[in-house]
Amino acid sequence: MENQSLYLTPFQRKFLLKSLVTDLRPEYRRRVEIMLLADAGESQTQICETLGCSQETARYWIAMAQAGLAHNWSDRPMGRPKTVNEEYLARLKELASHSPREYGYPFQHWTAQWLSKHLTKELGIKVSACHINRLLKEMGLSTRPKNNTTKKETSSQQNCSIRINDLPLHASPNFLSQLSLIEN
Repeated sequence: MENQSLYLTPFQRKFLLKSLVTDLRPEYRRRVEIMLLADAGESQTQICETLGCSQETARYWIAMAQAGLAHNWSDRPMGRPKTVNEEYLARLKELASHSPREYGYPFQHWTAQWLSKHLTKELGIKVSACHINRLLKEMGLSTRPKNNTTKKETSSQQNCSIRINDLPLHASPNFLSQLSLIEN
């Protein structure tokens, strides 16, 4: 008895069976298997139980087989699309390493939000300010200006001391005793 094909042409069925022989990622293999099982008359529930896939995944790939689009099983990429590419990262690094004034902005230091806006306008890739900060951190960069004044302040504070001879001559003895109470 010959297998009855519900959705696939003989060519599509042969193509999918041949694809199973190759070394496929499990997700791609599941797509092919869903379409072959649906074509053989298995229900969506049976397919989900057999392959351990979600109802949504089974429904989508069954519909692809029914629409005659079984050959597109590898066209749809896996997972979330990656928007940031090498060009984007190189440009981000270049921008972060220079003053925004060099690019016509009135401010002295970049913020992640302004980097995001600039790169969206320039490269057409929109990335959140939080993600910009993550990317900068991975590259060892930051939008925070390098500031040496903090180090200067702490070193100058270490040299500070109260000198008793700075007190006015007419300071009362009570004032001096109060001062010793505060220090203790």
